[in-house]
Amino acid sequence: MSAEAHTSTEYIKHHLQNLTYGQHADGTWGLAHSAQEAKDMGFMAINVDTMGFSILLGVLFLFFFRKVAQSAATGVPSGLQNFVEWIVEFVDSSVKGSFTARNPMVAPLALTIFIWIFLMNLMDLLPIDWLPGLAGMMGLPYMKVVASTDPNATFGMSLTVFALVIYYSIKMKGLGGFVGELTLQPFGKWGMPANLLLEGVNLIAKPVSLALRLFGNMYAGEMIFILIAIMFSGGAVLALTGGVLQWAWAVFHILIITLQAFIFMTLTIVYLDMAHQEHH
Repeated sequence: MSAEAHTSTEYIKHHLQNLTYGQHADGTWGLAHSAQEAKDMGFMAINVDTMGFSILLGVLFLFFFRKVAQSAATGVPSGLQNFVEWIVEFVDSSVKGSFTARNPMVAPLALTIFIWIFLMNLMDLLPIDWLPGLAGMMGLPYMKVVASTDPNATFGMSLTVFALVIYYSIKMKGLGGFVGELTLQPFGKWGMPANLLLEGVNLIAKPVSLALRLFGNMYAGEMIFILIAIMFSGGAVLALTGGVLQWAWAVFHILIITLQAFIFMTLTIVYLDMAHQEHH
């Protein structure tokens, strides 16, 4: 039992470890071959699998939509064109329903966020051992394929949205107006310390909640897939049960990966709308 538990523990840790490249303790650069090595690299490291899959999926999204746009017909549209138009109309209606100002950047940003996050989340539906196994045959120690289970990726996206919120808050209201919102609302000038505390926490909570919500949900979903996969090594009955659970969780997970992409997009639209308003 202890050997089985150790094997299961190592299996889980292996699938949750990123392929990390960075500076070792001796000053050399290379891949980390253990979780401790990756931890010791600290800030001078990059998760190669997260960057690789996120960039690859982003390029795939741009290539696919550009190809459909170039071949768009005014007559009877193809199935792909219908699908892309449906997505664009869905995002456009979401923007019109939540964004009251005028900014031509918001709708393309919302579309990019929705499709990009959906594609990253969709990687969670691949069989858990396929790509890590292929990476192992190529000599790579780790391979984590779901970029949205890496907090570095989710915080990177949320901080970008946060930077846009700050930029448009200052652009639309001026620096004085933005500072005034942080210091004069809701208790007036006599409650300035309390105002700054409340509004500051509210402002910082935006990127933190965006990042942690996406990361937490996708990380939990990946963990469940890993735990179910362990059942396949427990005999015929457990393997059969694991197969049924894997299928059921994958069907339910389709809703989760779509919902998380939609929530991130919707909150981005709402935060940018608040940045364009005089008061919130």
